[in-house]
Parts: sequence; structure tokens; C-alpha cells
Amino acid sequence: MIDLIVTGDNVIDRYNDYSGAGALYISDDKIESFEKQKADPDSVDKNARFIDAGDKIISPGLVDMHVHLREPGREDEETIITGCEAASAGGFTAVCCMPNTRPVIDSQEVVRFILSRSRFSSARVFVIGSISRDLDGKQLSEIGDMVDAGIVAITDDGKSVMNAQLMRNGMEYAGMFGIPVISHAEDMNLSKNGKVNEGYISTVLGIKGIPSIAEDIIVARDIYLSKFTNTPIHIAHISTKGSVNLVREAKEEGIIVTAEATPHHFSLTDELLRSFDTNLIVNPPIRTQADVDALHEGLKDGTIDCVASDHAPHSPEEKDVEFNQAPFGMLGLETSVGLSLTYLVHKGVLTIEGLLEKMTVNPTRILKLPYNGFQAGSLADVTIIDPDLEWIVDASKFRSKSRNSPYVGYKLRGKAVCTICNGKVVYSENSMG
Repeated sequence: MIDLIVTGDNVIDRYNDYSGAGALYISDDKIESFEKQKADPDSVDKNARFIDAGDKIISPGLVDMHVHLREPGREDEETIITGCEAASAGGFTAVCCMPNTRPVIDSQEVVRFILSRSRFSSARVFVIGSISRDLDGKQLSEIGDMVDAGIVAITDDGKSVMNAQLMRNGMEYAGMFGIPVISHAEDMNLSKNGKVNEGYISTVLGIKGIPSIAEDIIVARDIYLSKFTNTPIHIAHISTKGSVNLVREAKEEGIIVTAEATPHHFSLTDELLRSFDTNLIVNPPIRTQADVDALHEGLKDGTIDCVASDHAPHSPEEKDVEFNQAPFGMLGLETSVGLSLTYLVHKGVLTIEGLLEKMTVNPTRILKLPYNGFQAGSLADVTIIDPDLEWIVDASKFRSKSRNSPYVGYKLRGKAVCTICNGKVVYSENSMG
């Protein structure tokens, strides 16, 4: 029995290199079949829900490979349930949660807790474990046990593994289990006490900066470790021109390195810091126009493989402090698609097909997630996008528990208007019925 039919004139399935009209026939939580022509509502089962997307884009569900869900430990900022609701509203059917929770995701017990809680969520949750116990950079986490429990990668995101020997050991263990290592590239001796990008603006504002070489040095180190151990390395939230060049050169050499960029790093510059908006405090910091231009070029030529939000909720009390006391992080799940369309697709940096590849196929390939697009038997995860819908970012409409976004009031062009996960409509704009 078919439960749901999704059809339209503009199906883009980057897994199977298909663009054109099509119809998805969904039964329970799986795709029963996909036809390369639009479905006629008069010739289908009347008991099935019928969604005609018209000329809107129908894509396999979007994947965000870098999200902070805060649970366990900081449920005042976000929970697995609310984070997934934010993901659904942003068009994501799957998120990968980072390990800097309380307690840290460094054991199978915490992994299993998160996976158990995620059974009740509106999006799929894939867990990323820590490289070191308690993120202290001193002793390896229980990597094998966590792999058995279901993790898809390891990282100490939020901190850098400063001990190169420990990072090497972590990469060798990850290689044994066939999972990638994600690098938070930051020389913490160079970045210590810094809050913003080191440069002209930080000097004018009198705020201690984080130099771009703090990122570049660790990117170079981890690329060399990847080459030495033959373990895939993924560079999280790449932000500097130097790092983009390093990744490009490593790929040309055949080293197994991938990278992601966040919407705030490819859409904002440190000139905005003059506003003293604490929501602009992120790590790595927003940088210069030259760095933004380098990210655009890296996204365009394939040096940067993925777009990821680095969704990092904080309570109003934490962000409503003096500028240089604010914690790092901003929301991202509900604005990521709009920002990517506005600043990349509509400005000619990427085609819509190129953007969708960076938000579906590439994160899936890097993390070996169980997706293969619109094929019979595949998971019924679908995102419908209106690439031309203009909307204003309104914090009162966020599904997240937090509100820390510098984009509130921004006018964006393009939005996810319907999200289907596990064969169920988990988010829908009024325009989709």
C-alpha cells in the first residue's frame, strides 16, 4: 500500500545524477518506487497523501554533518528533540551530533543514550564520538566500544587535539574501524584568550584576536598525519584562505582529506564586529573578505566538499554579556538553506545541483551514512525547497530552544518548505498544504 506520493517538475537527485520531472511512491518508511515522470493525481490511490511540489525542488533529505544538540547536560540550550525540530524546519532529515556534551560522548553508554532519545525525534541522529576522554587531549576515548554502539566518526570539536602523538593514535584507531577523523583545527597556544579574528578590526576594537595561522598550522599537521596513517581526515568549519589552499594542495597530492564550510563563514566578515553583537562570536571566528572569497572559490572548485551549519545553541543569559565574555557559537539549522541559496546559488558561486551535492551526497559519502537517493528500498527522506521564496529571519519562529542568531531580521531568498523523514511529513509550510 502506498502511503505518500511526492511529485513535481523539478526533482534533483545528486546520488543518481538525475534532474527532471518525477514521482516518489512511499510506503511506510521506504521508497517503493521512483518514476521519471510527474504523477497524475487522478490515477493514483486516493487513500495516499498526495503532494504536488510544482516547480519547487524535490531532493533526497538534506544532511547536516556538524550540529551541537547539547543533550545530555545543557538541556536549557537545546535538547535532541528541539534540535531535531529545528533541523526539520530547516530542511534537514539527518544531523550528526558533536561530542562536547556533559558528559562528553566518549563511551558507549552516552552514545546509546543519545540514540535511544533520538528514536522520538523528527530527524535522524548520527552520533560522533570524541577522540580523547572528556575532551582533555590526554587519553584516547573508548573508540572501539563507541563504534560498536554506532558512532560514525570521531572528533574533539570545540577543542583541538594539541598532542600530535595522541592525534596520530586516534587516526590509526579510526582507520582500523573504517571511520573518519574530524579535525577542529586550532593551535590553542596561538588562539588563547582570543575572541575574534586577529586583524585590523580586532585592533580597532581593542579585542584580543585569533590569528588565521592558528587554524592553518593544525590543518597542515593533520593533513600530514592523514598522509602518514592513511586515515581520512575531515576539516571542520574551514575559515581561512591559507587552510583552503592547504586542502586544495593535499587533494591534488592524493591525500584523503575533505572539508566543510559553514554559512556564517562564507556570508559574514569581521567588519560586522563593530556592532558588538555577541551572536557574532564564533570559533573559528568570522574573518576577512579575502577569506570569504577563498571559501567561495574552494566551494566552487570542489576543494570544500560540504556545507554544514555548526549549529551551536546558547541561552540568552550566556550571550547577553560583555562582548569579549560571550561564549562561542550561533544557531544554524533553520537558516542554513536560506543562507546557502542567498549567498552561494543566487550569487553564482554554486549551481543548485552543486549545493545539493554538498548537503546530501558528500556528507553521506564521508561518513558512510545509509543513503543512496531515490531508489526502491531507500529510506524515505525527502526535502522540498522553494529556491525563490523570500522570507525574513524571525527568532520568534525558531523551533530551537535558543535564539542566538546574528541573522535575525535578514531577508533571505530560498527556503525548505517541506521535510519528510521516515516517510512522514515532519515539517510543512502553509504553501505546501
